[in-house]
Amino acid sequence: MHTYTVRYLLNGQPASHTFELKQNALALHEAALHLMVLHFGDGENSLVMPPADATPQQILAQAEVLGLSQIQLA
Repeated sequence: MHTYTVRYLLNGQPASHTFELKQNALALHEAALHLMVLHFGDGENSLVMPPADATPQQILAQAEVLGLSQIQLA
């Protein structure tokens, strides 16, 4: 398992979260997707999630729409 700490703004407020994942590397758009699942992944909000075939740019754009910005891997 690899540990990744992600720092970001959620609706303008600083936040961070640590993920333990099996993957060897974590791209920025993958971090954004993990944050979207963390904050908006319940059944009622599933329509705000990007489609499975979304490009990295589309995922980051959707994260911005949801209030996730300045995503950084620490």
